[in-house]
Amino acid sequence: MPFDPASLIFDANGLIPAIAQDHATGEVLMLAWMNAESIARTLATGNVTYWSRSRRAFWAKGETSGHVQRLVELRLDCDRDCLLLMVTQAGPACHTNRRSCFHTVVRDGEEVVTAAPMC
Repeated sequence: MPFDPASLIFDANGLIPAIAQDHATGEVLMLAWMNAESIARTLATGNVTYWSRSRRAFWAKGETSGHVQRLVELRLDCDRDCLLLMVTQAGPACHTNRRSCFHTVVRDGEEVVTAAPMC
């Protein structure tokens, strides 16, 4: 059955959450947002493109940093309202220069940063 992006459930702003996960390790790298056009661009190029809510513009991951995400597989959740992007990540995924955006853990009511920035 051909993939039809119109079958996805977008929010009122035409966006859908997209979780990026390292395809080799299973590590969750980041969460961002996509719209129908950014999904189409990602599928056409193989390079992940998101929609930046703050800039209100397309954001090709790694465009300026070189930390490109190459799409390995696009997965849809059962409700079709969230995407899982299995990717190959070049360098850090997080804008703080860490491998993953999920580097802060709450332990015993305290926030603990578990990863140093990559050099």
